[in-house]
Amino acid sequence: MPGHQLIDHSPSNPEPSKQLSTASRLVLIDNYDSFTWNVYQYLVLEGATVTVFRNDEITLADLIEFQPSQLVFSPGPGHPDDDAGISCEVIHHFAGKIPIFGVCMGEQCIFSVFGGKVEVTGEILHGKTSPLRHDSKGVYEGLPQDIPVTRYHSLAGTHLSLPDCLEVTSWISNGPDGGKGIIMGIRHKKFVVEGVQFHPESILTEAGRHMLKNFLKMAGGTWDENKGCCSTLEKIALTESSKEPKSNSIMANGSSDPDRHKSSILDTIFDHRKRRVEAQKLVPSQRPSDLQALYDLDISPPQVSFVDRLRLSPFSLSLMAEIKRASPSKGIISLDTCAPRQAREYALAGASVISVLTEPEWFKGSIDDLRAVRQSLEGMPNRPAVLRKEFIFDEYQILEARLAGADTVLLIVKMLDERTLRRLYQYSQSLGMEPLVEVNTSDEMDIANSLSAKVIGVNNRNLTSFEVDLDTTSRLMHKVPEGAIVCALSGISGSDDVAAYQKNGVGAVLVGEALMRAADTAAFVEKLLGGSLSNGVIHAEHVPMVKICGTRTPEAARVAIEAGADLIGIILVEGRTRCVSRETALAISKVCRETLKPYIRKEQSIARKTTAASEYFEHFSNQLNRQNRALLVGVFRNQPLDYVLEQQRVLRLDLVQLHGSEPIEWASLMPVPVIRRFGFNDPGLGLRGFHALPLLDSALGGTGETLDIANVRKTLHADKGLHVVLAGGLTPDNVKQTLDQLSDLRHKIAAVDVSSGVEKDGKQDLEKVRAFVTAAKGDI
Repeated sequence: MPGHQLIDHSPSNPEPSKQLSTASRLVLIDNYDSFTWNVYQYLVLEGATVTVFRNDEITLADLIEFQPSQLVFSPGPGHPDDDAGISCEVIHHFAGKIPIFGVCMGEQCIFSVFGGKVEVTGEILHGKTSPLRHDSKGVYEGLPQDIPVTRYHSLAGTHLSLPDCLEVTSWISNGPDGGKGIIMGIRHKKFVVEGVQFHPESILTEAGRHMLKNFLKMAGGTWDENKGCCSTLEKIALTESSKEPKSNSIMANGSSDPDRHKSSILDTIFDHRKRRVEAQKLVPSQRPSDLQALYDLDISPPQVSFVDRLRLSPFSLSLMAEIKRASPSKGIISLDTCAPRQAREYALAGASVISVLTEPEWFKGSIDDLRAVRQSLEGMPNRPAVLRKEFIFDEYQILEARLAGADTVLLIVKMLDERTLRRLYQYSQSLGMEPLVEVNTSDEMDIANSLSAKVIGVNNRNLTSFEVDLDTTSRLMHKVPEGAIVCALSGISGSDDVAAYQKNGVGAVLVGEALMRAADTAAFVEKLLGGSLSNGVIHAEHVPMVKICGTRTPEAARVAIEAGADLIGIILVEGRTRCVSRETALAISKVCRETLKPYIRKEQSIARKTTAASEYFEHFSNQLNRQNRALLVGVFRNQPLDYVLEQQRVLRLDLVQLHGSEPIEWASLMPVPVIRRFGFNDPGLGLRGFHALPLLDSALGGTGETLDIANVRKTLHADKGLHVVLAGGLTPDNVKQTLDQLSDLRHKIAAVDVSSGVEKDGKQDLEKVRAFVTAAKGDI
């Protein structure tokens, strides 16, 4: 039946496509399912000439003689090993010769033919729609994530039995991290063989015809034969299937671009983002007025200057490190990436800027990624600036970025007319964010210069053809005004790519995919940029600080300090045995200020260049360890905030230790650093930006109960940047052994804390104090 005689009643793609000469002898094997008609209908509507054979009414010899151009296997009842007739035999013969596509049972036949097991999934689905995750390749090219698909099945291929020659192409997300649940699609790694467990032909499946269109564009029997046929970018443009190219292309600037008349990926993404943003503006709590109300409350995260941060780098030029899960040109890069964890790695590797892609369909990002990245950098000394990399065309997106914690935003000259570009540029500046202005041509550079842009990004990738030319940045350098910072964007993967930029005045490079794939981020960055984060200082073996807690006399404080103690703790909790009076506390405070330590170890950890970001807890550990006198710590437990602040002021406490259930936020209200007690499973232990150091203790303190070293190791392993004060059951006899047991994690012990371990008959024993300090610090 010709396509023009069929009617597509689905919500999209109502018009038939032109007949395809490349699909003139497509064979559809009917596995006795009513949906076979719908599969037939969609194939014909997409231009195929289709002949249908039931799975038990034709032989393999007959099919070979027929010489099909493609093979499609329909859904069907039962199990592929028993109820698919000739299907499995046909797949085995034609695989590697012509394109093959299977639907539901057809997909299960493919799975079984190549050695996989098809088993009961544990639920019976009949007409259920589910959001689909996929790899953006093959039949999924050009499709967004989480499109609804319709499922009718109780069987599916299993992950454990997936043959080496097949790969999973789509799945139903399992859990909040988007893990791969039930297999929804497979693809042969060499042959043009694909299958889907869901029903693309169902009226409730979005873009089902688009998937079949993608299949019909495949040719030959292997993927190698398909190189250059229906490229990724061409397929992405098909998301606007059956639509004519728009005459009012959004590429308002860069008119000298010879490819401007072509419908580009930028056009497609722009149209999609515009619809999504307009829809988002209608949601209560996300309307423009709602965002403005939030901004007026002044609750946006603090900013750093994008321009100043770019000028601050431990390398010869700055690194803009990008978090990118996928891209239109590369497909999936890393769906499982944890954006805030990646951001911390980038920061500590020397990045001056963290670029966060927030476009959800083609790049798999979100504004939530940006918000989490900013939170992960809270309190980090010399933290990188945070860039929202997005297709921005509206003030709404800029305000949304600022509220989420962005320090800057990307404005693409090619996609904005000059009036809109200038308006958005000025609006971003009004929010304290100097934008990154992206150009690709000489004309676009002129437009950026007319804005007096302080930071110009030269995209080495042509957003119309998507071709990369790394010399693009160098060719435009002569047009850059004095004082502007130029950033080379796209296509940079190694030190050879960077070498030319280092010579001709480029200020920064943006690297995404290569960094995302690097096994060792810090080593990759140092090799890429040709430098080191170390300042060349030779470091001594890590020695923890020593805190003598429960000090009750000025004499005991003096003995501890002269022995080498770094921290003197006094208990200020009324009713506790070790609590000291105000008079005694003042006397101890005086001793702490007048008695110098016998030695000062300034290089306790890896000395980093001051232009690089550093770990929050490590920073405080180093700062506290570099004092020439012992610091006085006042210990409190569940006392009023005003009382704690008053005691700090009167006694001139250097640190406050909160040993109860006080709110974590209290730390930000203290005029001095805070040590806070945590148990192993207490929330907030590794929270940056509040307490200077967490203290791990087994109980309320001073009980002599020892810590479980296995739990200490587990806690420190779970957070690479965590540094702690270790307390609980330590004595002169066991402190060295305890530190030795931590071996590779010893550098994360900022201090050891002792109270009952240096007492005898309930009073501090001065000889035990001396012995504890010696045992903890060793021969220094």
